[in-house]
Amino acid sequence: MTAPQAAPDASYIGRGVHRVAVEALARRVFDGTYAEGDTLDLPQLMAELDVSQTVLREAIKVLTVKGLLDARQRRGTFVRSRENWNLLDSDVLRWRLASGSGDERFFGELFELRRSVEPAAAALAALRRTDEDLAALDAALAAMGPGVSDPALLVDADAAFHTALLAASHNRFFVQMQRVVIPALIERDRVVHAGRPEHPLAVHVSVVDRVRAGDGDGASRAMLALLDFGLHHSGPHDHHRHTEGNRP
Repeated sequence: MTAPQAAPDASYIGRGVHRVAVEALARRVFDGTYAEGDTLDLPQLMAELDVSQTVLREAIKVLTVKGLLDARQRRGTFVRSRENWNLLDSDVLRWRLASGSGDERFFGELFELRRSVEPAAAALAALRRTDEDLAALDAALAAMGPGVSDPALLVDADAAFHTALLAASHNRFFVQMQRVVIPALIERDRVVHAGRPEHPLAVHVSVVDRVRAGDGDGASRAMLALLDFGLHHSGPHDHHRHTEGNRP
């Protein structure tokens, strides 16, 4: 089973030079080559990236839509402050996670988002799930069975479980939250599952049992317990924020 990954934005999928330019420019923003407020030297960028003015302009448009860049007369193209970056955009989240620039507050706020969304999604799933939804959840449980200890397989199974759970809510907004939840979950799980002393299967089974039984309140509580299980076994970045009183 392959864990769902955040796909590059459809506006530049399959467009080789354009996509490379977008990725290269985004990487420079996230690795600090260009800091907030810095103005881009476009002729220099064209030379360094070996792209035409048209390709660079199109790449800038993509990052402008995502809130990373902006342009003003007499100032030129510049990096916007982080408060303006669209963190719900799957590419922005992917770039930030890949850069390793997520701090304690960043991961803590992602955890708070999950506590707000996933228990509600579980409650809806208990009321709306189909046989196909249950089959997808059962497949994810089978993939993280008690005999599975390979961290990579557990990461894949966990991502598949949470994707199936959000889908089972049959709420289109919750379903699309997988674009945010899953990349962050995968990044966290790569650390957590590598050293987890307790197997995660039981807490996941509890959620599916409540969903199968049509118990919305029970499914919500079981999902909160699952998230708290993950918090207990996570690194300091999740725990730091949650223990400062910022509880959903």
